[in-house]
Amino acid sequence: MADAADLLVVGGGPAGLATAIEARLAGFDTLLIDRRKPPIDVACGEGLMPVGVERLHALGVEIPENERAPFHGIRYVRGDSTVDARFAAGAGQGIRRSSLHRALVRRAEELGVRVRWGVAARGLRPDGIDSDDGALTAQWTVAADGRSSAVRQWAALDGRPAKRRRFGVRRHFRTADVPRMVEVHWSERAEAYITPVGPDVIGVAMLSAVTPVRFDTMILEFPDLRERLAGAEVVSRDRGAGPFGQRPAAVVRGTIALVGDASGCLDPITGEGISVAFAEAHALVQSLERGRIEDYAAAHRRIMRVPRALTALLLAAATRPRLRGLIVPALQAQPRVFSRLVRLAARELSIDSPPPPRYSPVRQGGP
Repeated sequence: MADAADLLVVGGGPAGLATAIEARLAGFDTLLIDRRKPPIDVACGEGLMPVGVERLHALGVEIPENERAPFHGIRYVRGDSTVDARFAAGAGQGIRRSSLHRALVRRAEELGVRVRWGVAARGLRPDGIDSDDGALTAQWTVAADGRSSAVRQWAALDGRPAKRRRFGVRRHFRTADVPRMVEVHWSERAEAYITPVGPDVIGVAMLSAVTPVRFDTMILEFPDLRERLAGAEVVSRDRGAGPFGQRPAAVVRGTIALVGDASGCLDPITGEGISVAFAEAHALVQSLERGRIEDYAAAHRRIMRVPRALTALLLAAATRPRLRGLIVPALQAQPRVFSRLVRLAARELSIDSPPPPRYSPVRQGGP
């Protein structure tokens, strides 16, 4: 006998859980499956922009204070060149992926989402999917199963591969040196992202087009950072991810919709991935409440407009050796430009807004 629901979500990461929570808050009977079992920890950006923090609060998700850390802007660093931009309002939150996942699972269960861990999707049906638990039927099916989405492939929604193949690796450290901004360190071939994720824990992620991306190899690109981390305790296993940048042919087909990385995987260079996924989940459920899943396609384009524009701009420079070395000095000379980029990423401006009348001054040294 088929197991039925209003909404079936395939994938229990942040995008899938946020969609399921939004759906329950809207009154939909919701079933979520994932072939994995909690706790689920994968390599991903762990900094939520202020807009992502707002959506997390709207979902009613609570993160324990000792499992998060605020950050108040973005800092770019290359050698002795440093440029800061602070958020105009609010703060971001650094949250380890494992902590975020636990909190989202708790909230989904509180709201009555029917969650089945260790259950894999096996193929599409006209009214849902076939799974390890048999036929699961639903009015709508949501693919939230990541960059290599099987549901997207089965629905013939795969698009073109990324033009630039970049990969990442992440490690956590316990340290007293926790910054109050997300720091992005630039070298000749890679970027290193330092995100505060707790009172005394930071996440350090390396991104590069050079493969293989191994943490102990890539840290050699950043001698100052290597020295800074020399005495810090390693508190996690290394986890890799990539390639990034895939785009699907479409995000809606019939009764199937894509969210999160399944709907288009952004390069982490702007740090917006989870915030974007939360916005997509909200927009999709709003469309379903109207009974018009097709409206989600236009909403998705609006959500992705700024992140894709910023990603394209930064990658255009970051993937050109002659320009990489100029990024931080150029922004240091024009801090108003950097402030605008950060405020765009934080959704404090629209892409068509005039330049802000004020900006944070160039800062040297500490946070």
